[in-house]
Amino acid sequence: MNKLNLVAVIVAAGIGKRVGADIPKQYLPLLGKTIIEHSLAPFLNHPDICKVVVSLAKNDHWFLQLDVANHPKIELVVGGGERVDSVLSALTVINGDDYVLVHDAARPCISRVDIDKLIAHVTISKQGAILGSRVRDTMKRSNPQGQITGTVERENLWHALTPQMFQNKALIKAIASAKEPQNITDEASAMEMSGLPVTIIEGRSDNLKITRYEDLQLAELYLSQ
Repeated sequence: MNKLNLVAVIVAAGIGKRVGADIPKQYLPLLGKTIIEHSLAPFLNHPDICKVVVSLAKNDHWFLQLDVANHPKIELVVGGGERVDSVLSALTVINGDDYVLVHDAARPCISRVDIDKLIAHVTISKQGAILGSRVRDTMKRSNPQGQITGTVERENLWHALTPQMFQNKALIKAIASAKEPQNITDEASAMEMSGLPVTIIEGRSDNLKITRYEDLQLAELYLSQ
């Protein structure tokens, strides 16, 4: 199995207003570190990942205060107004033939096992893949007023997680050629718009994204274990 040249992209240009903090959520404390430090660690420590590109907001003055900012694997870029802009900013400093693992800075519970599972699949298939967790609850669709309009069949329904892994030049082309870029919600959606196959690799459901205060408490529980 030939090794791929791997680069991680950490998307950290968001503000995260729903958490209700005075600073971007990725800098909130979690078990003695910031959220982003937990999110970075598995990629910085991975022997097969040669570089970690962190996409920051233009006015970010928090990251450089962290010890991890001096890590030799890290390269910083300035992100944009939307997630896709921040991702694209990072992709442009990476070689086209490299494979990128795009991960949210607000997902501090990503496990090395899941990262290895994703890398192993893409190394063999040479096709893009993402981590996901199966939907277990009954899913409802509502109207803007909050009234239920239907029940969504949950068979083959997944929560999309990160990291999401693709060949860099293929991902750049998919983003650049998207006819409706406003509908790109993650990297997989850009590839889908281009008609390219993307596989879902089942990952751990505790790979949660911090969006509300109660998520911090859950993340602390998961990381403590």
